[in-house]
Amino acid sequence: MKRIKLTIAYDGQKYSGWQIQNNANTIQAEIEKACQNLFSQEIKVIGASRTDTGVHALGQVATFDIDTSIPDKKIAYALNARLPEDIVVQESKEVHNSFQPRYHAIKKTYHYHIINNEFILPQYRAYNHFVSRKLDINKMQEATKLFIGEKDFKSFCSANSSVKTTIRTIYALEVEQKAPFLTIKVTGNGFLYNMVRIIAGTLIDVGLNRLSIQEVDEIIKSKNRAKASPTAPAKGLTLVKIYYGGKDDES
Repeated sequence: MKRIKLTIAYDGQKYSGWQIQNNANTIQAEIEKACQNLFSQEIKVIGASRTDTGVHALGQVATFDIDTSIPDKKIAYALNARLPEDIVVQESKEVHNSFQPRYHAIKKTYHYHIINNEFILPQYRAYNHFVSRKLDINKMQEATKLFIGEKDFKSFCSANSSVKTTIRTIYALEVEQKAPFLTIKVTGNGFLYNMVRIIAGTLIDVGLNRLSIQEVDEIIKSKNRAKASPTAPAKGLTLVKIYYGGKDDES
């Protein structure tokens, strides 16, 4: 029995997130359907990150177990022939049987995309959050420093989350501008439910001068979701990469 690791890119517009749901179209369901069609048997696909409705991915990771003579690298081609055009397996390869895509991840990178322009650019509207008022980029960049390190991010976790701990480590948080586009890039050891989108919403409020740097510091320390900004829209968020280190990234 082989364990196959998939690296998957997808446009999340038409899907109710990654995880299978009753009466909803999801990425996981489409991958499992393609696997069943290819291997003529029911396949359970396990994903590394449960991206939400409307969220996109360049580097989602998933695994499944199969006894097959198809070369591991050819599985991507076979699945892509059976998947809708907005889901593409970028790579397929065999990994050791103990590999767990969710629990063996050591860090993840997300990008949050914004169009900061007087008017929306229609061809980019599905993948960027539109902000018409000019953002203070320098102030946003200054605020990012407050998030770096191991902290209790309870203020940036959706209220209906039931995680055991809200402590996470952010290794890098940057705001990059190539006018009129703005990208918030964040890498951490893991993220709470809606954490990246709440951080993005808070940084946007900083850029709009609705929040001061001092107020952001107080929001973090408060551990109170009600004090942080509204959750930024899902369409601006892309899961860029999941890191495993060593042979799990290479093999």
